[in-house]
Amino acid sequence: MDARLNLFTNAVSAKALKHVVAAGKALADSTLPPATQELVRLRASQINGCAFCVDMHTKEAAHAGETATRLNLVAAWREATVFTDAERAALELTEQGTRIADAAGGVPDEVWADAAKYYDEDQLAALVCGIALINTFNRLNVLVQQPAGDYVPGQFA
Repeated sequence: MDARLNLFTNAVSAKALKHVVAAGKALADSTLPPATQELVRLRASQINGCAFCVDMHTKEAAHAGETATRLNLVAAWREATVFTDAERAALELTEQGTRIADAAGGVPDEVWADAAKYYDEDQLAALVCGIALINTFNRLNVLVQQPAGDYVPGQFA
């Protein structure tokens, strides 16, 4: 299976992707825990049905030491006991921010307030930007039907 369009070799998409990737690198320097960043990326990718990103972020998280149990339970995080309260707040913000069109009022104030209990302003900024970025990557990959399964940790480093 091949993608409909190679986003890396097309001049227009490659130029745009440089900027999106650069924005993502800025988040790597934030104080938001790397494990939380990967859980957020994985959950948004699951919701959006982006197989490429699910593959990528599952493997990156495992490579960084995340357990198989936690990775396997991200899709059912509400019923799982393996996530901290802070991670649960980040996952709820991720779901609400990813499913923004499903709620007429956008992200509920209670969801924001819960996240703000655990994350300072810079970490909240990283969460918001990270959620927006992974949703962008998901949409790009879903649109071009980017195949999944062959990702190798660090492939885009």
